[in-house]
Amino acid sequence: MDSELNIKNLNKKEILKFIIPSMIGVFVFLFPIPWEGSINIPLGIISEWLAGAIKPVAPTFITIIIVISAILSTIATTFKPKTILDDKLLSKLFVTSNFYLVFKIIGAIVSVLVYMQIGPEFIISTDTGGTMMGLLETLIAWFFAASFLIPLLTDYGIMDYVGTIIRNFIKPLFRLPGRAAIDLLASWVGNCNVGVVLTTTQYEQGYYTARESAIIATCFSAVSLPFCLVIAAMLGVDHLFISFYLILCITGVLSVIIMTRIPPLSRYSDEYYAPVGKQISEKEPVGITKSQWALQRAVAKADKADDVKGVLYKGIDMFLGIIFSLTPLVMSFGTIATILATYTPVFDWLSIPFGYYLQLLGIEEAFAAAPATIVGFVDMFIPAVLAASIGSLKTRFVIGVLSLVQIIYMTEVGTLIITSKVPIGFKDVLVIFLEKTIIALPIIVLLTNLFGIA
Repeated sequence: MDSELNIKNLNKKEILKFIIPSMIGVFVFLFPIPWEGSINIPLGIISEWLAGAIKPVAPTFITIIIVISAILSTIATTFKPKTILDDKLLSKLFVTSNFYLVFKIIGAIVSVLVYMQIGPEFIISTDTGGTMMGLLETLIAWFFAASFLIPLLTDYGIMDYVGTIIRNFIKPLFRLPGRAAIDLLASWVGNCNVGVVLTTTQYEQGYYTARESAIIATCFSAVSLPFCLVIAAMLGVDHLFISFYLILCITGVLSVIIMTRIPPLSRYSDEYYAPVGKQISEKEPVGITKSQWALQRAVAKADKADDVKGVLYKGIDMFLGIIFSLTPLVMSFGTIATILATYTPVFDWLSIPFGYYLQLLGIEEAFAAAPATIVGFVDMFIPAVLAASIGSLKTRFVIGVLSLVQIIYMTEVGTLIITSKVPIGFKDVLVIFLEKTIIALPIIVLLTNLFGIA
């Protein structure tokens, strides 16, 4: 029977190779611990320490990286030298489309202007290009730590084990495979950018379809618990934080259940990434229990995992891909978006329909709050900044929860998604953001009323 089912007797060493790295991964990515008067996860503590350590040299490093990326991408795209085209790593880093090349060049120009503090104020101010430089300092620290630690979640079997055990819960609720459960938690509890990288990596390795990866990347990327506290404090509702976070979680789950069943997310293909094909099977064979099959699959996965040298190589490859491909685009997209939000009335005009929507939902100061409902598409901080001056506590509370549910902002998450291999473009990211806003608002208002917040 064992040979027919491809089942093997597992020894202690094989099981420990699955358990030890997996438990370390769960601890690093998911385990909340008290830290400096707040709650954080170990990955957050490591990343924040690293961000502090590199802060004196980070602007110089970021500027050099972005300029090199723009120059080599221009050479690769324009002259197509064999040295770059024939090298797997160099071609991945620097061969790009004309569209992204333009924005890499813009990113290089902006980074030099911000670093040198020369040029128009609307580009280099702390509200625009200066903000993006600061965000990239933090992002690089997070991505450096995550690039080497993500394999603890993806390569040693914990996603396969949990996925097999709870697939009957995850699949009907969110229309996702069971292994997504760990990804969902890592995306929600940890850092939204790390969650997106984890998801896109799983798509490229053949464990999610295009539809599944699009759902997870756009619907489950949330901000860390400490950042939720920061937003609540900025809006003066931190004394209601338990209610604030509970409503955030309930709204997030309910909105995803709806959004997975409507376009555009419902229309994405259930095809796997073509170069690798399908690499997943969670259903247990006949004659073996679900828990036994889960352990078999987890141990088999861990057995194929890289050694330390292989993990380091993959970590370096992932980190280089992020800093050379992503940082120029974050700098350019983010600066353009923050310029529009700070120096033009574009978002005031675009938010007028949401003013009427808020008014219909019984929200005080509806039109004053309306810009904060859509400006989160640019950056996650701006809604809280705009709403902080609103008099109504209930309105500030609603806007705060909404800004943390929306979380597809172009300064970070949105750019990560549209530049990944997942087949989702800018238009769909925008539509999903608006859908999430429209769906989440009545849920937030209803729950806020039920919790008696006024």
